[in-house]
Amino acid sequence: MFCGPRPASPMSLFANAVFTLSAAKLSDLPAPAGAEIAFAGRSNSGKSSAINTLTGRTRLAFVSKTPGRTQLINFFRLQCGAFLVDLPGYGYADVPEEIRRQWQGVLAAYLTRRANICGLVLIMDARRPLTDLDRQMLEWFGPTGKPIHILLTKSDKLTRTEAAKVLQATRKELVPWADQVSVQLFSSLKKTGGDEAERAIGRWLELDENTAEKRKAPG
Repeated sequence: MFCGPRPASPMSLFANAVFTLSAAKLSDLPAPAGAEIAFAGRSNSGKSSAINTLTGRTRLAFVSKTPGRTQLINFFRLQCGAFLVDLPGYGYADVPEEIRRQWQGVLAAYLTRRANICGLVLIMDARRPLTDLDRQMLEWFGPTGKPIHILLTKSDKLTRTEAAKVLQATRKELVPWADQVSVQLFSSLKKTGGDEAERAIGRWLELDENTAEKRKAPG
């Protein structure tokens, strides 16, 4: 669902996002009611901070000092009617194996079966990108053919030269998904990368709207 014309102010796509509900399991998910932008990332990768930065809020997404604490799928409605969907963080070793498998099952099912997802924002710590679990997310979502945008967060922890090298190396490793995946540096602390992320995600919503219009067209 396209959000319509957007003002030139930064981060306007996500402005005024409103929490709507949390789902603990797939059966709790709401009926599809608009395009969904999924946000996923390893525990402590900076996902909640990235969401707060993009929305211009301080506590829209809960930032926990205990990695792995967020266990719910949280839905935030945008003004346009689309949804920002915050998925549980994955990969925290101290979570019991049974719970970890349950989360992974929910993530896999949501990403592969939810028809109205228009794209995946994958959050990775710029100091540790493309872990095995990050690659697992790509393998789950890649076959949908939908776009993936990677935010290399905490880039402020690196020097400019180091950050540039990480970005280049990550893009090189993502060559197999080059037609589907884009990647950028991002810093919640320095508030950098928000405009680039908004442009990338905004294109998904435009594409989603165009596809919907084609479905409605006669003949």
